[in-house]
Amino acid sequence: MKYIKINENGIHIVFGITDRNQIKLLHFSKADFCEEDICKFGPECKAEDLARRDQLIDEAFQLVQVNLAGYDRPYEKHGNKHICTAPGYLLTYAGMDDCVNEIGRKIIVYQEDRTVTHVRLETEMQFYKGTSVVRMKNRIINEGEDTQCLEYLSSFCYTGIEKEGKSNSDAKMRVRIPYNGWQKEMSIREFTFGDVGLAQTQPGVYQRTSQILEVTNTGHWSTKKYLPLGYVENKEAHTSLFWQIEHNGSWHYEISDQNTHFYVCVSGPTEIQSHWFKNLAPGEAFESVPVAVGVADDSFEQAMGELTRYRRMIRRPNKDDEDLPVIFNDYMNCLFGDPTTAKELPLIDAAAVCGCEYYVIDAGWYAPGEWWDSVGEWKECRDRFPNGIKEVTDYIRKKGMVPGVWLELEVMGINCEKAKKAPDDWFFVRHGKRVYDRSRYQLDFRNPAVIEHVNEVIDRVVKEYGVGYIKMDYNIEPGIGTEIGAESVGQGLLEHEKAYLNWLDGVFARYPDLVIENCSSGGLRMDYALLSRYSIQSTSDQEDYRNFATIAANSPAGVTPEQAAIWSYPMRQGDKEEVIYNMVNAMLFRIHQSGHLAELSQERLALVKEGIACYKTICQDIRQALPFWPLDIADNEDLWVCGGLQLENKAYLAVWKRQMEGKNNDRYQNAGISCTEDSLSIPLGSLPFAGKGLKVSCLYPEKEPVSFELDKDILTVHYDKPVMARLFEISF
Repeated sequence: MKYIKINENGIHIVFGITDRNQIKLLHFSKADFCEEDICKFGPECKAEDLARRDQLIDEAFQLVQVNLAGYDRPYEKHGNKHICTAPGYLLTYAGMDDCVNEIGRKIIVYQEDRTVTHVRLETEMQFYKGTSVVRMKNRIINEGEDTQCLEYLSSFCYTGIEKEGKSNSDAKMRVRIPYNGWQKEMSIREFTFGDVGLAQTQPGVYQRTSQILEVTNTGHWSTKKYLPLGYVENKEAHTSLFWQIEHNGSWHYEISDQNTHFYVCVSGPTEIQSHWFKNLAPGEAFESVPVAVGVADDSFEQAMGELTRYRRMIRRPNKDDEDLPVIFNDYMNCLFGDPTTAKELPLIDAAAVCGCEYYVIDAGWYAPGEWWDSVGEWKECRDRFPNGIKEVTDYIRKKGMVPGVWLELEVMGINCEKAKKAPDDWFFVRHGKRVYDRSRYQLDFRNPAVIEHVNEVIDRVVKEYGVGYIKMDYNIEPGIGTEIGAESVGQGLLEHEKAYLNWLDGVFARYPDLVIENCSSGGLRMDYALLSRYSIQSTSDQEDYRNFATIAANSPAGVTPEQAAIWSYPMRQGDKEEVIYNMVNAMLFRIHQSGHLAELSQERLALVKEGIACYKTICQDIRQALPFWPLDIADNEDLWVCGGLQLENKAYLAVWKRQMEGKNNDRYQNAGISCTEDSLSIPLGSLPFAGKGLKVSCLYPEKEPVSFELDKDILTVHYDKPVMARLFEISF
């Protein structure tokens, strides 16, 4: 076998060219390549097993998995695995391009099937200077004379994720599953392979089961169940592999076994999981969704640091993500979708006094009373704003803030007059009927008339209302797709999603300084197809500020800190500690201020003002910092929560305590961490400047005392109230 070895930005990649002229991805890791790891045989294996080495390599290690309808898949697999695909197993190596562009090194690998299907595959690998992440995607071209039906195309496929080290996968392998859901976003859990049904049950070459770990999204809420994120680590080899799917719709990844190894296959929509297929006519091409793949030590923190660097590189340059202005939004634990001129004016005054820089009028500004099922035209409601909404937006600008409004442009309510008059091809349709969800229809952005409609709305709110900020919400799930103008409903959805991204690009081309926040019932569409365009991500609709601590602490796993909008909403009836807790929730990210600020006592309002002023002194650090979790990722059941941001010479650490039902110290105590109901010891040894004589100060608030001490690299905090939070600065 001929080897092609690539070492770029700490990523070690090895391709093998077999005697049959097939290219195999044999190695993708932070560790060096060891040929013996390709095929291992335990003591139970017999001599005849050794003779099967070449056969095992032939059957596995495909660089691309591609399946077309109507062709045999002769190699052994069990279950609905996306391996042993046809013509995936037939592809032969046709060459490689290797060049350097302004981003970094770029490699394109060419494969083809000249005997049966006559398709050509192109695998693009774009490296990025300064990070151990490569962006990958595959393109298939039908060069034959017959139409081919594409059922599956991987964006990334790698066999042997467990191959480094001598112990079996049960002992050394860990996987993190990034659960996500409404009001409980960013719930990331670690499991052994055995925990998720992937226990090593057969020795040597015979490990092949029907069990598959599937992490899948089907539909248009891209993160309603999971983040589009994967992470596996090898505790023995001290390596990890991680990936991010950059798609705003259906996606899938799976981990399972094949020929004594474990593999991962990552893709966009699939036929089995998401009702997608695509007919490729002669000469037609299809491109998979992009996937970012990286390597690191066996450290989730390090992996997310690399991913943070990468996310900043692919994001649309914009002033908002450079300056990090403070947002006030009138919704959460405040007006709750019932805005009027009379209600807004005192809030605007209070927000300006506190130092907010955007002021957003949330839902309800366009309709009297109950508005949910009548949305769609997005014209001001004179019942709510007798002199027009521009009176309010002008007042916002007079107070030194940029005005914003809430929109949900992708839907029309069933009682919207415009929706009643529009033809069906404006909307998603299945079985000959418009698709309903929560009394709304889903607009189809492939339709030029729909684009004309939404552009008119954007132009009007920007030019007539004077809006410089849009909170773009999305509160329905239209399901598997639309049958209009597509071979499959999943393909209809995919084409719509691409059209939506193209429309967004056009909006920003017309209005480069317009700030648009990505919101989908909080964080249910938190993907980097959208976040490479939008500057801000709403992370959650969590209404209990105490539970927001988990979401805030974990949010850098899903989004860069400077894009993560975290609510801070002091309650009408509360004390100083409640205000402090709310502020600490948001101060390492994007402050998404709300609450009835005009009704707060001067003492409590002063804490809001102090928090915002403090934030403005550190926000330029936030946009450069990387996440760290000295006690690992937070859990919803933890009594204590901590998470921070680190730079080369300093760090910021938020520490929360919440004595409430269901919260406990069990996880920390089981891990040997010193903690009680009143104190917590936090190891800081992972910081880049640890061991240099650390200094710790309470950054916020300045005048509310808290007890803490530093012993070498361990910070111990003492909180004497049931619910408390503080923001610390660590330096040397």
